[in-house]
Amino acid sequence: MESPAVTFTLAYVVFSVCFVFTPNEFHSAGITVQNLLSGWLGSEDVAFTQYHVRRTTATLLVHSLLPMGYYIGMCFAAPEKQLYYFYAVSDGWRIFALFAVILPTAAGFLALYWSRKRWTNHPLARALAHHALPHSDWRIVVFSINNEFRRIDKFATGVPGARVIVTDTWVMKVTTYKVYVAQQQDIHLTVTESTQHELSPDSNAPVQFITIRVASINPNVRPFDIRLNSTEYGELKEKLHAPIRNAANVVIHQTLGDMFLDTFRTLVEANNVYEPQSNLELEPCIGCMQTNANVKLVKYCNEPNEGECQQCYCRPMWCLTCMGKWFASRQDQQHPETWLSSKVPCPTCRAKFCIVDVCHIR
Repeated sequence: MESPAVTFTLAYVVFSVCFVFTPNEFHSAGITVQNLLSGWLGSEDVAFTQYHVRRTTATLLVHSLLPMGYYIGMCFAAPEKQLYYFYAVSDGWRIFALFAVILPTAAGFLALYWSRKRWTNHPLARALAHHALPHSDWRIVVFSINNEFRRIDKFATGVPGARVIVTDTWVMKVTTYKVYVAQQQDIHLTVTESTQHELSPDSNAPVQFITIRVASINPNVRPFDIRLNSTEYGELKEKLHAPIRNAANVVIHQTLGDMFLDTFRTLVEANNVYEPQSNLELEPCIGCMQTNANVKLVKYCNEPNEGECQQCYCRPMWCLTCMGKWFASRQDQQHPETWLSSKVPCPTCRAKFCIVDVCHIR
């Protein structure tokens, strides 16, 4: 049986990781810095910049208290260690206790320094000062950002720890401890990476994420990356004034159908291969007439007389892309999480098949 100290340690580590990186469950339960200190932080919609100046400061302070919380909790979870007697504990615990005190103390002094001169020393204030006109105050930039954020036509996406916001003038990335800001007229945008996932944790459907590098011609503005779902790419482009260069030659799937086709091809590549008779001549696909038929439906998912799927006796008449489009067209568009496991009729003879039954022709 595990000791109370081990149980508390495991629970506290899990809580701390979730509190810092805040999964959806913690957001739903309101266990976030933003929710716990909402009275002091104010409203993001009313004063976007001031809200994030306070939020990043509060987040730093609260997160710095986590080691101290663990030490105090261990005083109760493991009373035999006598952790409340500082000079009686082992060297390891004494070092940890000092760290648990020094970390929030240093964070407190840093927060105090940031707040001086009406938050002029805060990193966000310094970043905005680089966008102000010579000899003008950074608060003029604050006024512009706050006004544009209130508009309903802004582009906003992403999880709370990595939000992307694009207004008529500004491109911003909001993270846990920092806010990146660039002016649209000064930036160059480049697609640098694409990652494909067969299942999204939110919808159980294929998803593609693209990474875009935002680089400013202003030497004082450091470049930063924004990451978004490829289905939002078109909406982002409409809001941006600058073109997006695709340096990585990434194929961007802007629809659910595009992403499903990519996943469909990947799954079929892993299926059994169909060996045609030597005298079989493959004709052009009757769906697109652009390439020869290259797939055959053969029941492999179950035994011949088991399950819903049926043996198809049609000769090869479809290419992989057209078969994938046919498969997608027969799905419930409101429930993409069921697509990969569903069964559809053969486009020619109507015999039911699933993805496992789609075989490449050797």
